[in-house]
Amino acid sequence: MKHPIRWQHFEPATLKAAAAADRPVLMLLTAPWCQHCRDLLATSFADPQVVTAIQEGFVPVLVDAERRPDVNQRYGTGGWPTIAWLTPEGELLAHDNFLDAETLRSRLERVRAAWQKGKAEIQRGLRELWSHQSERPPAPRGKLRREMVEDIAAAIYEKFDHRHGGFGDGSKFPHPEAIDFALVQVSKRSDERMREVVTLTLDRMLDSPLHDLVDGGFFRFSRTPDWHTPNYEKLLDQNALVLRAYLEAFQVFGKESYRRAAEGIVRWMTTMMRDPHSGAFAGSQDGDVDYFVGDAEDRARRQPPALDRTVYCHANALAVSGLLKAAAVLQRPEWREQAMASLQFVRDNLTDGQSVYHYWDGTYHLPGLLSDQAHLIRALIDASQNTGDADLLLPAEAIAERAIARHKAPNGGFFDILHEPAEQGSMRRRNRSILDNATMAESLVRLSYLSRRPEFYEEAVRALEAFRDDYKEYGYYVAGYGRAVDLIFYEPLFLTIVGDRDSEALIELRRTALATYVPSRIVQTLDPRHDPVLIGRSGLPVEERPVVHLTVGHQHRAVARTPQELLAAIDSIERSRRTT
Repeated sequence: MKHPIRWQHFEPATLKAAAAADRPVLMLLTAPWCQHCRDLLATSFADPQVVTAIQEGFVPVLVDAERRPDVNQRYGTGGWPTIAWLTPEGELLAHDNFLDAETLRSRLERVRAAWQKGKAEIQRGLRELWSHQSERPPAPRGKLRREMVEDIAAAIYEKFDHRHGGFGDGSKFPHPEAIDFALVQVSKRSDERMREVVTLTLDRMLDSPLHDLVDGGFFRFSRTPDWHTPNYEKLLDQNALVLRAYLEAFQVFGKESYRRAAEGIVRWMTTMMRDPHSGAFAGSQDGDVDYFVGDAEDRARRQPPALDRTVYCHANALAVSGLLKAAAVLQRPEWREQAMASLQFVRDNLTDGQSVYHYWDGTYHLPGLLSDQAHLIRALIDASQNTGDADLLLPAEAIAERAIARHKAPNGGFFDILHEPAEQGSMRRRNRSILDNATMAESLVRLSYLSRRPEFYEEAVRALEAFRDDYKEYGYYVAGYGRAVDLIFYEPLFLTIVGDRDSEALIELRRTALATYVPSRIVQTLDPRHDPVLIGRSGLPVEERPVVHLTVGHQHRAVARTPQELLAAIDSIERSRRTT
């Protein structure tokens, strides 16, 4: 059915038209996998009186929240659908979620009347609000403290559901970043609280309907805390993070159920979500209840749920990192090749030497989101570690340099978007996301070690320091920040393998280095024929046969020349660190 509302794109020209017509903006934020969004469009927004009210008094704007996370972050509620009410200049007045037709009609009348009668007062109030915000002096940065990691561990345990696993007592999301942080604490500090967090959560998820045993992968969330009433959409980025959690838990605990869960996620990613021609991954899969409640035989008779085939940079970068880890841990080299094909597509289609773009739908769109750059740097690092190709660090360094030049905030940290003078309203204001800054900081720390460029490390520390006084406000949601801070104090075990990267001896050493779980481990291959600059920076000697140099931070700890020696050296170093 053709929709009667003439929805417009959200862009400066739309706001200029709204200002010229003196009409408030009605913004509808939706997600491609969201059934409630489709229901709202088909019911409330199809009501003739609603359509007439919008046509006569508003500028209607429809925004895909996945394609425009910058807009969603400024105008959304964190749930979808979101109805945002804006001034013609793009300032947020209020927002709602799902409204039935009668309530929506009433809200349209009230917003229109309020704007017509009180716009001068509304505009004055907004000007005063934002002038006071801009007058606030920047808070001084404090130094990072080891205790910050324990604070976040305590916040995770405080909200932990000891009966069902996961966090909170309402809707239940996997929160794989919290699981990852907890697993790091188990391995580094033998934290029994965090062991319970990891194993109970992963076990309960495995045994619940949130886990799709037929097609593989996990649904987005459960509406009840027992994981038993899933919303059936599946998201690529979330599953890529859950994949890492199960892989690392398998490495630490050796449970075959964790291996099978990881294999199932990879099966869903590579058979359902991956385009075999381009190698890129789709963004999400619709939550078709009738399809997903069926068994394998039932599903075979039905059309699989639709995919949002948009190729998102950050989600594909996460998928690349997850597949590379799966290939190493489960000894499946074909997955590494699929990961590298996806990475190549992103490099060819979502980067142009100047910017990293957010999504591709036949061409590239939305340059300069910090999240995309941070995740792509990490994917390039992971690709370099897993293939032995140190040249992959060069594009990572270039992205990092541009991010520092264009996103660095005067009082520390990185802004989420580029500075765009033409933007209006809330889009003029650049935000600093603690989650995106944590991802960027961790990527910069790892890149600093691999490229031997200490300035990246310094920028990472400054970014983390910018949130030193704020992190407690977010509780377990900032587990990624805790992991990044931990990387500063619990320095990474850095394994540098020097030798012919194509030799079987070196490949076996790299395979051994990657297959075992070591928190914060970094692996690099330096070939004298290909990497003379990095070998020069490292100061490491070149021998006739491949050799592994093990350092903690920048302190040399051991040398290994065989897989057996390498495993023994890793075990000795990690045991000594756990007891100090």
